[in-house]
Amino acid sequence: MTRVHHYAQGTQSYVELATPDPAKAQEFYGPLLGWEFEAVGVGEGVYVTVSVCGDRVAGISGDMPHRPGHPAFWSVFITVDDVDDVVTKVVPAGGQVETGPFDVMELGRMASIQDPTGVRVNLWQAGQNIGSVRVNEPGCPIWHELTSPDLPTATKFYADVLGVEWEAMPMETGDDYTCLMVEGRPVGGAFPPPMEGIPPHWEVYFNVADADATAARVGELGGAVLQPAWDVVGVGRLAMLQDPQGAVFGLMQNPPDDPA
Repeated sequence: MTRVHHYAQGTQSYVELATPDPAKAQEFYGPLLGWEFEAVGVGEGVYVTVSVCGDRVAGISGDMPHRPGHPAFWSVFITVDDVDDVVTKVVPAGGQVETGPFDVMELGRMASIQDPTGVRVNLWQAGQNIGSVRVNEPGCPIWHELTSPDLPTATKFYADVLGVEWEAMPMETGDDYTCLMVEGRPVGGAFPPPMEGIPPHWEVYFNVADADATAARVGELGGAVLQPAWDVVGVGRLAMLQDPQGAVFGLMQNPPDDPA
């Protein structure tokens, strides 16, 4: 069991689905990933907390951009020690501050920013809520990947703003994969878009016991398989999916020799 009690600055600590129909999203993700749901009041609205084995792993919000037809999307939160201090570094580093900082009741303090290449991400300073309590297990977030057409600019931005480091790791294909390093360990990655037309974003991967079996259920539940399961040596078996309302996400099955 992988339960988290603290996130270091620069670590992705939470994921949230923005969707026009939260109830429909629950009908899809519940049976697909074994999620449990609880609706909680937040101000004048309702927020859905997602849990696995009773531990919080994600959230679902009906707060969508005010643009008709905008698809649902997953967003990533990165932990910071002092969000007000970090936000002062965003514009000098070439980014934009979209909202905040502001308090989310007693849960924490946050801001939404955009890096110089157009990738949106949220900054989270924990209060009562650190983010995802359970990770790296079936149904839980396991990996986050920065997708940007200009990785040198994007990675430098996060290094300047968050104090993180990036490290190139050789792959079996001969290419290098860029890992986000926090306190000497990889917590995320970065890779250019695999094809034209993919907007800059942070990709979210959820752990599953069987990527093929999980992907096979997507069509039954109204979603789509964008990329069938494939193997990545030393990483596991991956697949790219889309939920019925347009949100894209990945699956990651541990490699056979992984004891986790």
